[in-house]
Amino acid sequence: MNIFVDTSAFLAILNENDQYHRPAKQAWTEILSPDSVVFSSNYVMLETAALLQHRFGIEALRLFESNIQPVIELIWIEENIHKIGMGILMAANRRALSLVDCTSFEIMRQATIEHVFTFDPHFSEQGFIVVPAL
Repeated sequence: MNIFVDTSAFLAILNENDQYHRPAKQAWTEILSPDSVVFSSNYVMLETAALLQHRFGIEALRLFESNIQPVIELIWIEENIHKIGMGILMAANRRALSLVDCTSFEIMRQATIEHVFTFDPHFSEQGFIVVPAL
């Protein structure tokens, strides 16, 4: 299975106090099976790094960098995806939706990735299959 990982999932895995920590750890173990390819974007990595460093400190960022990031197939956002994502964001006209999410939607559509490891409801609103199903 091909699966895209969102910032909310990374944060839930790493933060034992996160309300979704337990289902995130269980899902992460299942996702790391040999028949899965795990994707994310450089925008998601940037967002995750900034939030980890700000909320939990540099040690949390080191843990992410050494233990999680190596198993991720990184998709780099190029100018055309950025522009499409910005267009999606502007058309949605929603304060709570982010440019990172909108670029993730477009990456997933272009790469025909249907599954996403996330706790963000915006992905299911866009028709993606959310893992874990809550």
